[in-house]
Amino acid sequence: MTRALRRYPVLVALCIAALFMIVPFAVVAVNAVKSPAEYAQNGPLSLPEGLYLDGIEDFWDRVDFGQKLVNSSLISGAVAVLAVVLSVLNAYAIGIGRIKGRTWILAFFVLANMLPQETLVYPVYYLSKQAGLYDTRLSVIIVFTVIQTAFGTYLLSSVLGQFPREIIEAARIDGANKWQVLWRIVVPVSRPTLGVLLVFFFIWTWNEFLLPLVMLISNDNQTVSVALGVLQGQRLMDATMTNAAALLGVLPALVFFLVFQRTLTRGIAVGAVR
Repeated sequence: MTRALRRYPVLVALCIAALFMIVPFAVVAVNAVKSPAEYAQNGPLSLPEGLYLDGIEDFWDRVDFGQKLVNSSLISGAVAVLAVVLSVLNAYAIGIGRIKGRTWILAFFVLANMLPQETLVYPVYYLSKQAGLYDTRLSVIIVFTVIQTAFGTYLLSSVLGQFPREIIEAARIDGANKWQVLWRIVVPVSRPTLGVLLVFFFIWTWNEFLLPLVMLISNDNQTVSVALGVLQGQRLMDATMTNAAALLGVLPALVFFLVFQRTLTRGIAVGAVR
């Protein structure tokens, strides 16, 4: 054991980290299919004697979880795609186009990433009211697209700043214009990095709570995270339904992560090689 710790410290650390992430999820999943009486009698660490799905069904019906799932998927997917596209366009102008004031523009994006969301609540609320977008999914999509684009632009600008100039010059000699260089050369080469950003943007937006809570007040527009927070705040759930809610809340994001795990791994590996 001691030799393994000395020879493979990174692997051991990763195993420990994975254990700390898997065990809480397993406990939540077990208690989600356990009856309230069984939970009260045997505690949260006992195995269920059978599958009790009433907690999951009651929570699904109580919050109209299907609609919340559609809202979160639509908002997160739209933000992820739009933020990646805008980040590519901005980073192409800053990293490869070398526009004037590049340093100050990047400093502005860094500052935008450092602002806490609490400072954005009132301005975003006021502007959405004035524009007639309050309590619409479009308002949340616009806000988070801007927020995620700030981070994506900063990251991609440093990546595209190191893009081989010889490839770009060769394409221009062959008659390619700026748009053709971007979509036929830069984007395909940067696809692994863009895939990583797409996954991160989707998961980050899925887990957002404060701004959707302020911007989406009607039940038909609320996201999964808002529905979980509001219902738990009302103290209307027992322990079994609470675990069922937590399971249903994290499961879609986990499935999305597992589906795009290969894309994420490939993007990180390519970045490490570079």
